[in-house]
Amino acid sequence: MAGSKSRGRRGGTSQSKSSARWLARQRRDPFTRKAAKEGRISRAHFKLEELDRRCRLLRPGLRVLELGAAPGGWTQYIEERIRGGLLIACDFRPVSAGPDTVVVIGACGEPEVDAELDAVFDNNPADLVLSDMAPNISGIRAVDQALCMELAELAETAADRWLKPGGQLVVKVFQGEGLDEWTRKLRKKFASVRTVKPRASRPDSREVYVVAERFHSS
Repeated sequence: MAGSKSRGRRGGTSQSKSSARWLARQRRDPFTRKAAKEGRISRAHFKLEELDRRCRLLRPGLRVLELGAAPGGWTQYIEERIRGGLLIACDFRPVSAGPDTVVVIGACGEPEVDAELDAVFDNNPADLVLSDMAPNISGIRAVDQALCMELAELAETAADRWLKPGGQLVVKVFQGEGLDEWTRKLRKKFASVRTVKPRASRPDSREVYVVAERFHSS
């Protein structure tokens, strides 16, 4: 019992230090400060804004599926850009969204959630599938990377099911094992596949975005 309590105390101290470092980094981060100043839900807004500018993702009238939508940083930006279109935001956590956005609560890939998405699309597929899904970080790089690639595969499966021919897929991934193999597989389904790192992604982060264009299935 004593050993168990000792491990708990060390874990708590480590967690407190980690939280303090995270808060300090947030205070220093220019995109976090900019998001607060402009009334944005999160700094993620600026990642999608740059991806949109560089890759021409969004325009009025598009049908968009957003995976990993919570808390709503991307949702807010998409709503502003696709006036007259349809945004379907999916996450198992609460999503801040406008009244015209269809929010599907649950994890994409679960049968009941996929059935709900089928009903919303009603055989009228998406022009764009966006995935900002990410695993809960354990700090064990190999484990986190494997979970990240599982989510990338899930986003790919969503595109297979709900993306129209000629559509685009954007997926957040971590640089590491499995990424090259996965992007090679995407090239069998899309005419163009590239990797983009927005300025709002921290320089020390392995986070990048894979942008796949002109879907033609395999």
